[in-house]
Amino acid sequence: MPDKVTYLLEHELRLIEILAYAPYFLTVHAIVRFARSQGILCQGRGSAANSAVCYVLGITSIDPERNELLFERFVSEERREPPDIDVDFEHERREIVMQWVFDTYGRNRAALCSTVIRYRAKGALRDVGKALGLPEDLIRSLSSQLWGWSAEDVLPKHAAELNLNLGDGCLGV
Repeated sequence: MPDKVTYLLEHELRLIEILAYAPYFLTVHAIVRFARSQGILCQGRGSAANSAVCYVLGITSIDPERNELLFERFVSEERREPPDIDVDFEHERREIVMQWVFDTYGRNRAALCSTVIRYRAKGALRDVGKALGLPEDLIRSLSSQLWGWSAEDVLPKHAAELNLNLGDGCLGV
């Protein structure tokens, strides 16, 4: 193992030991190992990607030898906040992983959490326009018709005000 990686692992493991976080890392590793044993795609992300330990455990794919990692962005003795390892599982088979967690650790020791994104009209229009492959200038023109906190839907009248034809294939209709 390269000296750089050895140093990173020793540093991280020392901090994980001081903060008593080993069970957490091993639990996430067990969940990822189960998912992969079932052929379920998964990937750790977020600040956990700054961890050589997460890489060695197979939780993340950021190679500590090729990247400059700052573990303290993820776990810090000064902050003493528990680590947050986000793992994404393929949505079609996520339920299998959740049931395994409940069966393995018990329903009274496991919980679900999620993030709900709430868009303002302009942001939603921009993201949908990009997903539909609309030209950037068209997305900008359409979003200029809305106020940031507008409760009004994007209506055909907005396209008409911009002299756009809703029957045109470039609008994704």
